[in-house]
Amino acid sequence: MGLKQILGQAKFAQVGFVVNDIEETKKKYALLFDCAEPEADICGDYKVMQTKMYGEPAPLANCKLAFFDLTPGVSLELIEPNEYPSVWRDHLDKYGEGIHHIAFQVEDGDAVVKRLQDEFGAVVEQMGTYGDGSGRYIYLSLQKELKCRIELLESYK
Repeated sequence: MGLKQILGQAKFAQVGFVVNDIEETKKKYALLFDCAEPEADICGDYKVMQTKMYGEPAPLANCKLAFFDLTPGVSLELIEPNEYPSVWRDHLDKYGEGIHHIAFQVEDGDAVVKRLQDEFGAVVEQMGTYGDGSGRYIYLSLQKELKCRIELLESYK
C-alpha cells in the first residue's frame, strides 16, 4: 500500500520548519505573505504534553511555535527548539534550518502509525499531547522516502 492510500482519509494540514531564531524568521515570512506577524508561544508544559522521544519521557523537550494561516485548514509552522533533546533539536543540529515535517489531520493516529510502520518501516520519533490538551501529535521518520518527517495531528472531540 502506498502513502497516498495510507493517508487517503487524512487532510493535509501543515508544513513545519525548524529555525534558529523564530522572531527573525517570522518577520521575513510576514513580509513574504504580506500579513501580520503571529505571536510566538512556548509549545506547552510537560504536565499536559507528556512528550515522549523514542518511547521515553522527554520532560525538557520544548520549543517556541508560530503559525501562519495560509488557507483555511493549512498553516506554515515555525519551530525554534530549546537546547534539550527533541526531534526539533535533532533536525536543526543535523540538517540545519528548513523543512522538518508535513502534517496531516487524522481521525485514528494509532491505525495510521501502524500502517506506516508496516509498509515503510516508519519509526515513531516523538509524540505528545497538544499544549492545550485538545489533541495529540505524532512524528514519524520518513526521511528516506520524503526527505522529512510526517506529523499526524489527532484532535480530540
